[in-house]
Amino acid sequence: MCHENDSLIERLSEALVDCKEEKRDLKEDLETWTDALEELSEIEDAFKNNEQFEMCGKTILDVGTDAVKPLYIALKFKPKKIIGINEGYRPFVSDIELKSKIFSDTELRLFTCSLFNKVTLRIIQEMEEIDKFNFVLVSKTLHHLRTGTCIAKNRDEHHNCEEKETQRETESDCIYKFETRKIFDRLLELGTRVIIYEGFNPNDKDNDKVRGRGGYFTREELTDVFRHLSNGYSVQFIRPEKFLLTKEAVDRIEPMLKEVDEICFYVEKPNSDKS
Repeated sequence: MCHENDSLIERLSEALVDCKEEKRDLKEDLETWTDALEELSEIEDAFKNNEQFEMCGKTILDVGTDAVKPLYIALKFKPKKIIGINEGYRPFVSDIELKSKIFSDTELRLFTCSLFNKVTLRIIQEMEEIDKFNFVLVSKTLHHLRTGTCIAKNRDEHHNCEEKETQRETESDCIYKFETRKIFDRLLELGTRVIIYEGFNPNDKDNDKVRGRGGYFTREELTDVFRHLSNGYSVQFIRPEKFLLTKEAVDRIEPMLKEVDEICFYVEKPNSDKS
């Protein structure tokens, strides 16, 4: 009898763990849908030209897509085609791509691909017959596009990339430098207008971090990013306030970043064709 009770308790314990994991997964799925809706309300003005939404026939590349935001964009703005790329998806994502065809005229395609995999991304563009997108959307993903040397020591004086073998292999504590011109030049190769929505809190844990590609921006890092962008790029802020970034306006950045946790802006090449 005692053995039977132990076996029953073990099975109940396993079932409880499964229930907790399922509840956690469902909660994360729900947050994906609600967060995407909230973020779109902050981003949507970045799609405007001359204060008007002119999305008919337009194409969008969503880098690091959550797969939900493209669906909302398709339903609200009806662009011609949205391509989403990410290195991993939630289980429900395949249903979004398949069932969106039922109630949306926008072609929504989702691919497992990294921004840095130029060969695969070019194959996708050729397959979808898109040489250059009208818009590239990078929503809460910019901090994952780090490619430079490790700068973690700037935040933690005890950080040592060579400290132990396992860390050298995984770089789990590393944070790569964000190379502004390299990344934005790459994004502008892909699209005419690059829309960025980014949160920043270096004290928060970045659960999606892969080796040194991750770690939220500090205000100092973002200020430096905008200092680079003010020279040779056309940058329009959308949130928290609308203004055109110039060399003279760079001084507005640091005080502004002290008051907010998220920003939205878009970047274009000077005198780019917005048609």
